[in-house]
Amino acid sequence: MPEPSPELEAAAPVSKHYDTRLPQYSLWRRMQIPVIASFVTAILRCIGPTLRVECLGRHYYEEVHSHGEPVIVAFWHRCIISALWQWRNRQVVVMNTTNFDGQWTRRVIEHFGYQTAQGSSTRGGLRGLAVMAERLKQGFDCAFTIDGPRGPRYVAKPGPVMLARRSGKPICVFHVGVERAYTLERAWDLMQIPHLFSRIIMVGHPLIYVPPDADAEEMERKHAEMQKALERVRDIAESWFALGEAEKARLRAELN
Repeated sequence: MPEPSPELEAAAPVSKHYDTRLPQYSLWRRMQIPVIASFVTAILRCIGPTLRVECLGRHYYEEVHSHGEPVIVAFWHRCIISALWQWRNRQVVVMNTTNFDGQWTRRVIEHFGYQTAQGSSTRGGLRGLAVMAERLKQGFDCAFTIDGPRGPRYVAKPGPVMLARRSGKPICVFHVGVERAYTLERAWDLMQIPHLFSRIIMVGHPLIYVPPDADAEEMERKHAEMQKALERVRDIAESWFALGEAEKARLRAELN
């Protein structure tokens, strides 16, 4: 049989779960992408070096890495600014939406030493997961802003659990709490931009493993486990700077 013509291939419908084609934007919108990306990059380069960081539960992640194994990282969109700075220059692969925000975001995160897999929970997600699975085989960590790209806030998407079953790699969840920050009150995620010289706390959780033969019921249990873990590290990190020293000492002993 003859090969299909390029015109027919271009017209063929593509499932939204595999569709990572970039939308067509006006010249004005295309001009905005590098401007926004440069502005955000400059803010991060200004704020990041001044932050004073404490980490709890980091050894869960480092134990796996000491054996040369990558992990699947998941965190809430609210702390993306702080997380982006803390995980920079490690070639972590991030699921990145193909919409307008994703285009300038991609430039920012790649500037800070990340790789990207195009896709999201609403468009191109399965293709993005396939790319991430391949990167895990190559030894790179993969990361999800787990309630992104549009929420609802603090409701975890299933991507990490699906990828963990497929790859056999563990899920590492964390949250970053900020002592002093500007909160975008009108943003769906209540994103925080740390103040200069603010203290921040990054709280990790024991790793979550998903069996490669997990059935639907087990996948639901693992998703619920991940949701609960994300909520716990968020609650600890967000309340950290209001806790007394005795409670901080208890949590340090528990998590370190």
